[in-house]
Amino acid sequence: DLMINSIYTNREIFLRELISNASDAVDKLYFASLTDKDIQLNRADLRIVVSSDQDSRTVTVSDNGIGMTKEQLDLNLGTIAHSDSLAFKSDNSEAQGGDVDIIGQFGVGFYSAFMVASKVRVVSRAYGHDEAWAWESNGVDGYTITAAERSEHGTDVILTLKDNTDEESYDEFATEYGLRNLIKRYSNYVRYPVMMEVTKTREVARPAGDAEAAEGDAVELQPEYETYTELDTINSMIPIWKRRGTDVSQEEYNEFYKSDFHDFSDPACTFTVHAEGALSYDALLFIPSRAPYDLYSKDYKKGLALYSSNVLIMEKCEELLPDYYNFVRGVVDSQDLTLNISRETLQHNSQLRAIARRIEKKVTAELKKMLENDREEYERFFDNFGRGLEFGIYNSYGMLKGELADLLMFYSAKQEKLVTFAEYVEAAPADPKVIYYACGDSVERLRKLPVVQSVLSRGYDVLLCTKDVDEFCFQAMMTYGEGDDARELKNVASGDLALASEDEKAAAAETAKAHESLFAAMKDDLGGEVERVTVSSRLTREDEAPACITTEGPLSLEMERIMAQMPDAGGIKSQRVLELNAAHPVFAKLTAAQKDGDADKVRLYAELLYNQALLIEGMPIDDPVAFANAVTQLM
Repeated sequence: DLMINSIYTNREIFLRELISNASDAVDKLYFASLTDKDIQLNRADLRIVVSSDQDSRTVTVSDNGIGMTKEQLDLNLGTIAHSDSLAFKSDNSEAQGGDVDIIGQFGVGFYSAFMVASKVRVVSRAYGHDEAWAWESNGVDGYTITAAERSEHGTDVILTLKDNTDEESYDEFATEYGLRNLIKRYSNYVRYPVMMEVTKTREVARPAGDAEAAEGDAVELQPEYETYTELDTINSMIPIWKRRGTDVSQEEYNEFYKSDFHDFSDPACTFTVHAEGALSYDALLFIPSRAPYDLYSKDYKKGLALYSSNVLIMEKCEELLPDYYNFVRGVVDSQDLTLNISRETLQHNSQLRAIARRIEKKVTAELKKMLENDREEYERFFDNFGRGLEFGIYNSYGMLKGELADLLMFYSAKQEKLVTFAEYVEAAPADPKVIYYACGDSVERLRKLPVVQSVLSRGYDVLLCTKDVDEFCFQAMMTYGEGDDARELKNVASGDLALASEDEKAAAAETAKAHESLFAAMKDDLGGEVERVTVSSRLTREDEAPACITTEGPLSLEMERIMAQMPDAGGIKSQRVLELNAAHPVFAKLTAAQKDGDADKVRLYAELLYNQALLIEGMPIDDPVAFANAVTQLM
């Protein structure tokens, strides 16, 4: 009792363990037939049968495998942690994975039966022996071995289920539905047929006279159905991921994906990994064609289904996928994994890390292949899952940009389509070595921003970024490319964009110096909302906006907007700069008001220009009513 409750946490796995034991018993007999010509055996006759009796509340797992003698019952079942299968596997290691596929290795799986059973009876007859023996125990007071009857070689494990309590119900384990579910879930790919009596329905054939009479009376006969039971194979046996790729159609892969991962859409991409050597494993991986509804919720759990020797160990092994590839679905199957004694978790993570690294590289390669060969499909993929790739760069402080940056896509204001960084650089002038971008909530609004229009008017492209993680990703990346080809990522609303000519810079500096008192007054009127007011070197034409907001330091307006939505944001604000277009008629109005000594008008114009620039950027203003009143006053 101490061992059972300290090793196992999930009582459902009792059936997995018993079916695995039965499979090992059948495997041992089959292997014996290969090495002993006196054993005449048809492999097609080997099977495992699961049955139940709801009235007596029993569940039985039967096999026609090698069976056990009285001495073997005493040794194998009477000694905890003695594994006859492990000894067999070691003695015949050269055949493991080929002629045989022994699952057991710890000698404790059988005892998981006591999680659901108040009594376990094992009736076994060894191959080549006439007598059968019964081992019986309640899991508390030891065990007995007595003579029994069994018509052929093999073993029956009969569980008498525990009584139900207020907290626990065991009835489900004696139902056809419950047993079928457990077989399909945990033992679907055991290599021998796992069979059950299954309830089915069929239409009852009517006597010919009834049909003729009904036709003569012009009466439509309603079909009648009857239920019957039939011994049916429940498991699939051969895993799809162990079949050769040339033998599996894409339709079969699609059906497996939709059935096992509960999606109604075909996957966007399917690929396999097959590794042999110090660590051998098979993997079948899928990239979904749409994001699950809870992908970005705290309840979503990433991971691949992990199998060992075709038996499910974990439904979602998180260690096999990095967070930025959390959308990948699939299975990994390996005989070489070091499992812990319950086979519910893994003992050594170094093996998992080796598999995870290979899978990560394979996913990256497949995504790049999709980008190159199926642009339309890749754009749909990036719309669904691109946020996760960007978060991977941000969360690694830019360490993963070499692996993930080439998978990112953003809308090009100049080319009017999604482009990669590489495509942006290919179409851009050689200098300055900068990639310009703007962040906001929609492409349409970003395209109209004065700071974006000023860059476009000079012949440079701007990436219009609408995901909430974009700015954080770019800040972590800092640059794209390597060495002399590296390009700085620069927000068009940040400091110097390196686009103004020397003459433009000199003219702006001269104008700023000439109107120092005006800019100082406007800064005071804005009550510390801005770090400074200055002449813009990016807005230089009369037909451009009269003013714009830019920022200094690492925090952009977009980052401020996103962080303001978080709990306990604490009023974080960027270092704002109000830039004025000296060529715009409004600037002349400002300078005239300053010259006339009209401080109220200067204050009014400063507030209007500042709030107007904030609205254009999609930022909230402190007092919308005061802004509306000021506009009305001017009207």
